[in-house]
Amino acid sequence: MSENPTKHTKVLIIGSGPAGYTAAVYAARAMLSPVLVYGSEPGGQLTTTTDVENYPGFSDVIQGPWLMDQMRDQAKAVGTEMIEDHIGSVNLKSTPFEAVGDSGQKYTADSIIISTGAQARWLNIESEQAYRGFGVSACATCDGFFFKEKVVAVVGGGNAAVEEAMFLTKFASKVKLIHRRDTLRAEKLLQKKLMENKKIEIIWDSAVEEVIGDSEPKNVTAIKVKNLKTNKIEEMKIDGLFIAIGHDPATALFKDQLDMDKEGYLLTKPDLTETNIPGVYAAGDVKDKTFRQAVTAAGMGCMAALEAEKFLSH
Repeated sequence: MSENPTKHTKVLIIGSGPAGYTAAVYAARAMLSPVLVYGSEPGGQLTTTTDVENYPGFSDVIQGPWLMDQMRDQAKAVGTEMIEDHIGSVNLKSTPFEAVGDSGQKYTADSIIISTGAQARWLNIESEQAYRGFGVSACATCDGFFFKEKVVAVVGGGNAAVEEAMFLTKFASKVKLIHRRDTLRAEKLLQKKLMENKKIEIIWDSAVEEVIGDSEPKNVTAIKVKNLKTNKIEEMKIDGLFIAIGHDPATALFKDQLDMDKEGYLLTKPDLTETNIPGVYAAGDVKDKTFRQAVTAAGMGCMAALEAEKFLSH
């Protein structure tokens, strides 16, 4: 065991990002002296985005990492204790709740706010990672605007991919939907809309092999697409590539303790952030697969802190 005595707090926030940092700001201002434990990627998904144009309050373009730094500093300034550690296990079966970090540090808490977020699934090819944020994106809502009158491709075949493709037709002159099978998994109604859209071309039985682009300025110019039936590789000229093959919420830690849906997203009470265990709250992408925006995550972080405050006062 570690030398450190157990660290107790009224509110333990696991994870950072807009949800965790906002929860910390509200909890700290309620004089609850929260402890926020962040892992190896403080700030979450926003730290991998560059230009942010849709966060309210900024008429000029801001940078995702800068926004997260500001939120972190604000949470610190009002009295949040920030600790870098990775929570390896939790026990929510009795109170106070317990969490143990990889550092060996044990945390106990009267309430817990979970804001561990989610990660977009990527194709995991080297060239894709090289152009992430420079023409390769996992969020059409965030980045579609930058592709006015340009040609873009979307990879995927589920609801998310079809919705992203439809959304992108507002900006792009042409959208190519690339799917590895010969049928889509998306809802029939969505498929019908997709097929009726003249701007969308579906490329069946195909996978992206490589992303091609320029280095100065860094941007995507084409992709190599392989037909999985014929093995023929074709180069397609595009300006942007959107990956829509799903997200993985970071919830393995809470398996068998908290209710989640079949994809692993935490379930909360209607219009609240409370999980099936009173005193345990979930905010941001860890529970939200519908909106996945910084502003909605921040809103949920605020809700979670207010719910925790109410819970603690009883």
